Amino acid sequence: MVNPPLWQRLLAAAAYLLPWTNAIPFGRSLFGLWPWLQWLGVPALPVALLEQTVPFGSFVLFLVLYLAVVRNGRVPYLIRFNTLQAILLDIVLVVVSLIFSVLLAPMGAGFALRTLSNTVFLGALVLVLFALIESLRGREADIPTLSEAVRMQLY
Repeated sequence: MVNPPLWQRLLAAAAYLLPWTNAIPFGRSLFGLWPWLQWLGVPALPVALLEQTVPFGSFVLFLVLYLAVVRNGRVPYLIRFNTLQAILLDIVLVVVSLIFSVLLAPMGAGFALRTLSNTVFLGALVLVLFALIESLRGREADIPTLSEAVRMQLY
């Protein structure tokens, strides 16, 4: 098996900045305990700035990535796979964020909410790091259920 070129592996890994941008807010309470963790948010700054400066920036970014990358057969498979997987992971994080804001926020910022938020943040950190490493190695990051959904969409 031949490894894809470096530029393909880097672009595949860069797709995971999208879900990482939406995972950062879940780590606020951890950032208060360990301020050095805030450095983990630095790679996500360009995506966060794009989403905030462009009207409907996150939706525009989603459409561009989906239509120009995922649905474009001329884009190498590794990039398409990782981009779609990053989009699906981002959708999961957005839904979790909505659930937190609608159902859990009225309860206040208690211990249980902080614990759930920290769990989401650490889970997203592990998934994004795993996906980044696998992308840089030129392999598909096999995340149960999510990768299966990606493969069904791409074939």
